[in-house]
Amino acid sequence: MKNLFKSVVAAFIILMSLSSQAQTKSTSLENSLLWEISGKGLSKTSYLYGTIHMICSEDYFLSEKVKKAFDVSDKLVLEINLADPKELADAQQMAMGKETLDKTLTPDQLSKLEAILKSRTGLSVQQVNSYSLTTVMSLVLMKSFKCTDLKFYEMEFIAKAKERGMEVAGFESIKAQIAIFEKAYTNDEMLKMFEDMNETEAANTVSQYKKEHIQDVYNSLTDIKIMNSLAKNEMLDKRNANWVQNLPNIVKEQSAFIAVGAAHLAGDLGVINLLRKAGYTVKPIMK
Repeated sequence: MKNLFKSVVAAFIILMSLSSQAQTKSTSLENSLLWEISGKGLSKTSYLYGTIHMICSEDYFLSEKVKKAFDVSDKLVLEINLADPKELADAQQMAMGKETLDKTLTPDQLSKLEAILKSRTGLSVQQVNSYSLTTVMSLVLMKSFKCTDLKFYEMEFIAKAKERGMEVAGFESIKAQIAIFEKAYTNDEMLKMFEDMNETEAANTVSQYKKEHIQDVYNSLTDIKIMNSLAKNEMLDKRNANWVQNLPNIVKEQSAFIAVGAAHLAGDLGVINLLRKAGYTVKPIMK
């Protein structure tokens, strides 16, 4: 578990990228992870990229069109500015529970957690007792990938940004993200979500992602079994709206490369449609 904190940061973001099929009917999007933002008086083109956050090294890819868009951008914008030491310090601090799990969970919940941990990670509740339930669930999520060598898209982009001396910014803080997640789910709902999670679903999502089938990725990451109306509103709708509201200040004078979870892009209340409604021209970059 020596890489726990680094992995948990990425896994937190994946948790926040889940959404619900119980949305209004939406128009399918073209098969592209990269989108161009222009119009509405912008002096420079900006780019929107959908990530899967973490992926096995053998499946990791970054197409030439993405590299080109990144290279002509002035700043990198992520869900969380993971280049900020304070955010990483906050992530480490919040990975620990306010109380141990055996004090915060009921006997039935502890039993369910023990079963999940043993089957997915080989660990016991006692070994992770000092961590928060969100941290432990993030670890379980990591283990749904059939590999030990994981790559994190946000970390890769940050490394490239540092090489260029490129500005890095974030839409949210890690504290805000975790607060949203904890508000959206009860402990029972969180345990149920991870009981239902399996390696096949993770593999299917990765396959769709590699093909840039953004609508299929969206559908795979959106399951009504996972999210009730409260969670959908807190984790998806509000966040997308907030990001789009803050976007004018980000793209007004500079070209931004904006990388967020791919599930945020599609849907009537997704970032692409909200940007179009706000008057921007948003087009897929196919090559």
